[in-house]
Amino acid sequence: MRVAVVGVVGRLGRALVAALEEAPFAGMRPPIGWDQPELELDTVTAASFGALLDREHPEVVVHTAAWTDVDGNAREPQLAMRRNGIAVGEIAQACAGRGTDLLIISTNEVFDGARTDGRGYAPGDEPHPINPYGEAKAAAERLATEAFAGSAGRLSIVRTAWLFGPPGNDFPAKIAAAAMRTKGAGEPLRVTGDEVGTPTYTPDLAEAIVELVGTDTPAPPGSVTIHHLVNGGRASRADWAREVLRRLAIDVEVVDVPASTWQRASTPPLWGVLEPTPLPSGIPMRDWREAFADALPALRREIGAR
Repeated sequence: MRVAVVGVVGRLGRALVAALEEAPFAGMRPPIGWDQPELELDTVTAASFGALLDREHPEVVVHTAAWTDVDGNAREPQLAMRRNGIAVGEIAQACAGRGTDLLIISTNEVFDGARTDGRGYAPGDEPHPINPYGEAKAAAERLATEAFAGSAGRLSIVRTAWLFGPPGNDFPAKIAAAAMRTKGAGEPLRVTGDEVGTPTYTPDLAEAIVELVGTDTPAPPGSVTIHHLVNGGRASRADWAREVLRRLAIDVEVVDVPASTWQRASTPPLWGVLEPTPLPSGIPMRDWREAFADALPALRREIGAR
């Protein structure tokens, strides 16, 4: 099976390429990697993406590229819709027209986060985004679904949340840097306590996606399946910060504060928990704390290099 990955320089894209290179179904055919200048989300069309498909003939396309700056999305909603919504629709049209399977990455931010029953959002729950990033991602899901109606190919939508992992500059790295600054100033570290989600390690997510791609499915042509892929467990941003600092042995008090403490361009969903969907193997993704232990060596190197 030949798989093409869109967005190979991103956090998830590079993890996915590494996982695909080790996948048993890859054989002697390495994954195809697409990014700039071959693919520009501001200008991609069904025709231009179709030319890439006709050149390389992948059987599956995994689209990981996105503009993930949620505050930037909020400041420029039209650009957000173009990059995170319309571009996905164009890619989907090209794949659907050729019967090529497509897997797109979506987000917990397609939901409003207003749930109060303690349950995670399920794949069948109706999206209701409250910010431009979530609106664009919900549009991508809708446009891709419309494109695959009647296609010989199959569409998979993978929603995930709170990604961390190589190459760093993620929430754990930023929290560690902030904690060392506040420690130097003799102050506590204030972190949002009312925003809850599931930290998800990109290498684990990549392995789960490879499992989905490499498993024969009875899904018929033109079908659309939605998967929620996150590590196990849940945490507030403050809980996550405490775990990061505990593992790094950085002695700084973490004080819970409401998300409203800071003025931001974007409004995140306060309840960002996704209900995980079963993988074909039946083995769930491990708890995020266990996954974070694997991320620690690289995080320590990143901190030491500053």
